[in-house]
Amino acid sequence: MPQQSDPQDTRSLLERRARLLGPNLPTFYDQPLHIVRGEGVWLWDADGRKYLDCYNNVPHVGHCNPRVVKAICDQAARLNTHTRYLHQGILDYTERLTASFAPALDTALMTCTGSEANDVALRMATAMTGKTGIIASDATYHGNTTAVAKLSANNRSPYGQASHIRWVSAPDSYRPLGGVAGQAHAEAFAKQVGQAIAELEASEHGFAGLILCPHFVNEGFPDLAPGWLAPAIERVHAAGGLFIADEVQPGFGRLGSHMWGHQRQGVTPDVVTLGKPMANGHPVGGLVTRAEIMAAFRDTYRYFNTFGGNPVSCAAAMAVLDELAERDLMAQALEVGSYAKQQLQALATQHSVIGDVRGQGLIFGAEMVLDRLSKEPAADFTDRVINAMRQRGIILSKLGLHKNTLKIRPPMPFARQQVDLLIDTLDAVLRATPFEAR
Repeated sequence: MPQQSDPQDTRSLLERRARLLGPNLPTFYDQPLHIVRGEGVWLWDADGRKYLDCYNNVPHVGHCNPRVVKAICDQAARLNTHTRYLHQGILDYTERLTASFAPALDTALMTCTGSEANDVALRMATAMTGKTGIIASDATYHGNTTAVAKLSANNRSPYGQASHIRWVSAPDSYRPLGGVAGQAHAEAFAKQVGQAIAELEASEHGFAGLILCPHFVNEGFPDLAPGWLAPAIERVHAAGGLFIADEVQPGFGRLGSHMWGHQRQGVTPDVVTLGKPMANGHPVGGLVTRAEIMAAFRDTYRYFNTFGGNPVSCAAAMAVLDELAERDLMAQALEVGSYAKQQLQALATQHSVIGDVRGQGLIFGAEMVLDRLSKEPAADFTDRVINAMRQRGIILSKLGLHKNTLKIRPPMPFARQQVDLLIDTLDAVLRATPFEAR
């Protein structure tokens, strides 16, 4: 049996955590992990036990990536200050970053988090339209500022009004709107967006924009064909609103086929927001937009971010782009992700609890169901699987509309041999985990 952490040490850390950081601060797993070291796609706990990281997108090019570490250290030893002084680093990075987008998306704003980026994006929508109404998915998460937190329909505070927000049903390729997949599903979603636009336009708020993750990762990354999102975006632009694409999860080549999730969908956003993987764990976020939108925002709001775009942050972010390009990690994500999906599909032939397998690049997973005919979610069983995987040295999580979809989103250096370890372990866990008392 694998070595277990001392329960007394774990209890002591949890007690200190609650006392010093406050109550209800979540941890993963029934037995929380005490992680002390990382390298590539691996993590080690305080007992020296090694874990395969199949979850974390923050260390996008691998835990403690040597190129990123060196870039941070070199720049920190030279200069770190804010952007009210001229510095070439932020300009070089912005040129490099925007070159990966459509030509019209040619200006950027740097923040420290994706939450801040989404907050600014909402203000940009208001600055351009003079309106405040926003549409979001009903199973989304876009951050934790006061304005952005209101977008989360399933985690709403009892305080603060959200009358300017309309939620549309998150797409579900396993249980599509109207019961029909493909274009009919896309049109049903677009119809909901159109109805939400009409409601906002009839209200005191008006319609300012739609914010979505173009790959709907939190919603369970449904299998949506390229172009699926286009009918909804056409309605947004016809109504004069902005499309804000939250690329925190699908961006930076993770899908393998494209650098950005919206590119796979064949749509061009008005604002693209960025966050977690941008600098491999260094706190960097930002957004990319058109020059006229940036100008309207700058004219409407006085905005300055002390740490956003500082020289060290930009050096770390540039190193991530260098790693992606020189190691061809986007192509690796496509090849390894395709292999992983095939292996999961093969595993599904052995385990009826796997109702659906889906994914693109290095976002893939399986939806667990009690019965394939009814498609009833097996959420409790999924929890047990995740905890059993953790006990066997594999870190992953769950998400989706019913919290029953395995979320497998490893660092980009993830390779075929790690897929094999993941699948073999999952097979063993599914065979060993009781399926009764769900």
